[in-house]
Amino acid sequence: MATITAPADAATRPQTRTPFSQSKLSTPVLGALGIVGFILVWELASRFSLVNPTYLPPFTEVFATVIEVVAGEQYRAQFWTALGNTMLGWSVGLVIALVAGVVCGVIIGSNRWVRDFTHSTIEFLRPIPSVGLIPIAVVIFGVRPAATIAIVVWACFWVILIHVIYGVTDVDPVADSTARSYGLGYLARARYVVWPTVLPYLMTGVRLSGTIALVVAVTIEIVVQAPGIGQMIAQYQSAGNAPVVYALALLAGVLGLVINLALRRLEEAVLGWHPSVRGEVIS
Repeated sequence: MATITAPADAATRPQTRTPFSQSKLSTPVLGALGIVGFILVWELASRFSLVNPTYLPPFTEVFATVIEVVAGEQYRAQFWTALGNTMLGWSVGLVIALVAGVVCGVIIGSNRWVRDFTHSTIEFLRPIPSVGLIPIAVVIFGVRPAATIAIVVWACFWVILIHVIYGVTDVDPVADSTARSYGLGYLARARYVVWPTVLPYLMTGVRLSGTIALVVAVTIEIVVQAPGIGQMIAQYQSAGNAPVVYALALLAGVLGLVINLALRRLEEAVLGWHPSVRGEVIS
């Protein structure tokens, strides 16, 4: 006859080691160590002439230039004006892409015939690189922020559109049928059934598009000299001022990090009820 063994006392239970990824050495600390290591390699490679310091100045010199660009008399006004132009193209383009992507995504995703009819067109247009459309945007809009906005819209629209379409098609048919049986109209079903399903997909698309929009905006400014940080990078690259070029590149990277973190916090705030976000918070 089999015997049932009582659970071991907590003090006598074998202690399992905590995985490295779950130890007290948290992810932010590891990330900070990675950054410090990168900076150290950069500094030593330049100081010991492993690379030409003319083309890769030491990090300490570049960091001092960052402070000068942000707060110094020589570059401050130009930098903040350029930052404003870049953020204008980024924000306006992202908002237009968001509105257009949501509207078109809901319309296309809600009807199987429309999805089948537009599938080939979407798959043909979506892979067209944004950079390849820069000459067309310049011809139409000129070297102005409007050209940057147009290319940002093109780059981000497809990301948001695809996510919204997948979100609409992922709506639980049982939940939709139940809502219909209770007499909910189209708008009520869209609010209580479709929207909660689409929202996680949409927020993922917005977070991805935020970084894409910044990369595209700076790229356009570098290529066509449209007003913004990219134009400033190209200007000082032509002048051979490497420290300012690297300082602006670092500032653009910090801006991208801030945008990503801000959109991440927005996603957590909007999707606080969603299991994926709640699971991250609990863990």
